[in-house]
Amino acid sequence: MASAEGTGASPDGIPAERPDAASGTGVPAGIATGGASGRKPAPRPPAPVVASLMLGMALVALDSTIVATAVPQIVGDLGGFSVFSWLFSGYLLAVTVTLPVYGKLSDTFGRKPVLLFGIGLFLIGSLLCASAWNMAALIAFRIVQGLGGGALQGTIQTLAADLYPLAERPRIQARMSSVWATSAVAGPALGGLLASYANWRWIFLINLPLAGLALWMISRHLTEPVRSPGRRGPVDWAGALAVFACGGLLLFALVQGGVAWPWLSAPSLGLLGASALLAAVVVRVERRAEEPILPGWVWRRRTIAAVNLAMAALGLLMVAPMVFMPTYAQSVLGLGPVGAGLVMSVMTLSWPVSAACSQHVYRRIGFRNTAAVGIGLAAVILFSFTLLPHPARPWQPALIMLLLGGALGLFQLPLIVGVQSTVGWAERGTTTASVLFCRQVGQSVGAALLAAVANATLAARLADAPVAGLPKHLDDVAKALAEPGLLPGAAADYLRRAVAAAVEHIFLGASAAAVAALLVLLLVAPRRFPVLPELREE
Repeated sequence: MASAEGTGASPDGIPAERPDAASGTGVPAGIATGGASGRKPAPRPPAPVVASLMLGMALVALDSTIVATAVPQIVGDLGGFSVFSWLFSGYLLAVTVTLPVYGKLSDTFGRKPVLLFGIGLFLIGSLLCASAWNMAALIAFRIVQGLGGGALQGTIQTLAADLYPLAERPRIQARMSSVWATSAVAGPALGGLLASYANWRWIFLINLPLAGLALWMISRHLTEPVRSPGRRGPVDWAGALAVFACGGLLLFALVQGGVAWPWLSAPSLGLLGASALLAAVVVRVERRAEEPILPGWVWRRRTIAAVNLAMAALGLLMVAPMVFMPTYAQSVLGLGPVGAGLVMSVMTLSWPVSAACSQHVYRRIGFRNTAAVGIGLAAVILFSFTLLPHPARPWQPALIMLLLGGALGLFQLPLIVGVQSTVGWAERGTTTASVLFCRQVGQSVGAALLAAVANATLAARLADAPVAGLPKHLDDVAKALAEPGLLPGAAADYLRRAVAAAVEHIFLGASAAAVAALLVLLLVAPRRFPVLPELREE
């Protein structure tokens, strides 16, 4: 790569901004904006289209946070404490395996029909979740929700790239980020309010009017731009099914191992062996597929492979604050659902601010170094949770969440912008899908793996308890914590300490995942991302 010195470029070759002669706005140098290239810029999409995309994204963003604060109430009503993590891992698994499939379908049939189908399926799944009669039914209906959520998450991001020229794409990404930030703040608080003063079923029923409005707005206002015809191979259904089966068996083995049966027992070894066999089947099927859901070149290119691995580690570590922090705040600190949601949601206040400022950092020190600084800080912050006193004051974990959001904002956005800048227009969608896929895989495995750590810690503490009156089974822990007055004082305090120890182990594991991401960036990612000059093709 040519030296960046004297060109106004960053260490990664990012072109410096220059005022556009026509508009006076700052755009990256070298990006065609019309006029000189002989092309006219694409017309800006009307406001109702932008609003409909933001509303569709809000459905996915709210669902990611609103359920977490209602877990104690759901478990208290339906039972199933030992498998409640499947409310998240089952949903994430369905989203994960369908992301690349919906991407292929949108290339074949268009974005709009896939998006409408996804919203409709998400609506049906929400209605079924609200009518669940036990934990098994709720988990199954959450998977239905996830099958619709995969269409929403991937297709909306693809449409944002379709509808906006390259120079304006940061604007729509900022709006989408604001949706996630707003939903992350509103979701826990709304979930806590509904769980406390109404019923946990309303956290799913509230999706119905939102989904209906999104369906109407997209049907009425969205008109896809004319796309040039291209080669459309068959959808890799066999690969998608193989990935789903392999991931499902592995997650089930991780969640139940050490709880329902010992790790070295026949059920655990059998499930893990079957997962390994299916993993070999996945590799074989994907190698033979004409259009695999994740083509091999996303792993053969050093930059993309490093970003994929780092984003998988991000997905894993995010399970700690998003899933287990509300449980810690309610069960150990004694906060209500609303307070627990607020402790977790402060992370989203600093994340978008840090992400917005990260461009000023990576323009000076490069994509990799900026991300390395962010994830290094995140590792230290996550580890600091294990140093909190018992009992901690609510502001202490809240401060940790605030600092964590700032660190992760420096980590995520530079990697996404950087990896998208290393590929041409025709490969950008596949590259972005691989990043989303790997992050979702990390979240799915993390939800199961860290829940297994928490269950094992609690089971060990209950088995070796020096006090009487404690629950005998993990399924009874949530009920005991919901009504601590029914336990002897010493037993209630011991149980709170056991939950605190389990969550500390979770954050220690998350810190290890952050260290792994840092090592990937330092050892695998190139020091300078091979940024390509980009031209907008109309």
